[in-house]
Amino acid sequence: MNKNDLISAVADGSGLSKADAGRAVDAVFAAISDALKGGDEVRIVGFGSFSVAHRAASTGRNPRTGEAIQIAASKQPKFKAGAPLKAAVNG
Repeated sequence: MNKNDLISAVADGSGLSKADAGRAVDAVFAAISDALKGGDEVRIVGFGSFSVAHRAASTGRNPRTGEAIQIAASKQPKFKAGAPLKAAVNG
């Protein structure tokens, strides 16, 4: 399922037009992104939680030359599925 499929499913399930469903989906994505940018966690009961994981700086190796390279510290978005979502997927 891609974004357009998701918008169609939201439109069909809610009775909204595709344009309104598209704006709603975009607003949900923007709200989650903004919360994560601000360092907050987003918990959706029955679905899962979005959070930010911090990766420390590390040293890696260039596979071609074998030389050591520095890998900068970064923040990574993380999703943990809730129990009801896991149960739904596992049948």
